[in-house]
Amino acid sequence: MSENKLKTEIKCLSIEELKVALQEMGEKPFRAGQIFQWLHTPVTSFDEMTNLSKPLRAKLEERFLLTVPICIRKQVSQVDGTRKYLWQLHDGDCVESVLMKYEHGNTVCVSTQVGCRMGCKFCASGLFGLKRHLSAGEILDEVLFIQKDCGEPVHNIVLMGTGEPLDNYDNVLKFLHLVSCAGGIQIGQRHISLSTSGLADKIELLAQEKLQITLSISLHAPDDESRSSIMPVDKRYPVARLMQACNHYFDTTGRRISYEYMMARGKTDRPWQAERLAALLRGRPAHVNLIPLNPVKESPLQPSSRETVHKFQQILERNGITATVRRKLGPDIDAACGQLRRRTLEEGER
Repeated sequence: MSENKLKTEIKCLSIEELKVALQEMGEKPFRAGQIFQWLHTPVTSFDEMTNLSKPLRAKLEERFLLTVPICIRKQVSQVDGTRKYLWQLHDGDCVESVLMKYEHGNTVCVSTQVGCRMGCKFCASGLFGLKRHLSAGEILDEVLFIQKDCGEPVHNIVLMGTGEPLDNYDNVLKFLHLVSCAGGIQIGQRHISLSTSGLADKIELLAQEKLQITLSISLHAPDDESRSSIMPVDKRYPVARLMQACNHYFDTTGRRISYEYMMARGKTDRPWQAERLAALLRGRPAHVNLIPLNPVKESPLQPSSRETVHKFQQILERNGITATVRRKLGPDIDAACGQLRRRTLEEGER
């Protein structure tokens, strides 16, 4: 077993947990606040924590693992400035993140797992299955080191990269608290969106936390026959069960839910599906985000035409459902989930 595996990842610790650890080390607890601030900057070694004594830095190095992702690939869109990163983690695994620039600020899309086991037919993330969960600190690193690379602050976070966030529930919950708490980078929970493929039991569990984040449901089809053919999770949590969990989430938190809907030609974009979707969401405080499909070479699914997407949106709005079409960013780079990691793994096998 490597030495790193025996160490605790220090970025996963809250200020209170750091205080306890420092007391156990015979150090003054007030140092926890200083260390926590350093951990929420993209430091690459404990020696950079210059307001700590050398003996304390040596103790931290001996006891804790300071995770530092290495950017092994970066693509920058010449169209809109979107940046896609492929990070190599301390154990050699790789994950992707994306920086998207909007008028309202910089948004980072982070991954929560190495790979994914949800098996959605339109996504490249799960083509190699799930390898492992990311720790709370590793998810935080994606934000910190993107800020370092671009030289600008991150204003918003979306947990919509590789992996199913609620399949990595404990680590994701810890990340949400770390990234929004005082003393760190303090990105408010109202500026964070979490996307799930529909793990109904975990949605209900998350509701009890009463967080101020935006919950996004990857619905993608309004009926079980269509949805289960592209999202295996529907067989475990059918649409009716998923909507039951969504009702519970809204009733508990008071937070409006966003529904992501992928537009695939002849599969999810038919007029009757728009009518069915409108009926499903009628009376619910909901917003529908129509997403033109990003083609994956292993999938036969193709994107809907612009005209079809527009007609689908019109049907929803005619039925009183707020619907917008997601703007496609980074069209000239591998901006869809899993594409850059997949290409890198394939090249490594040659």
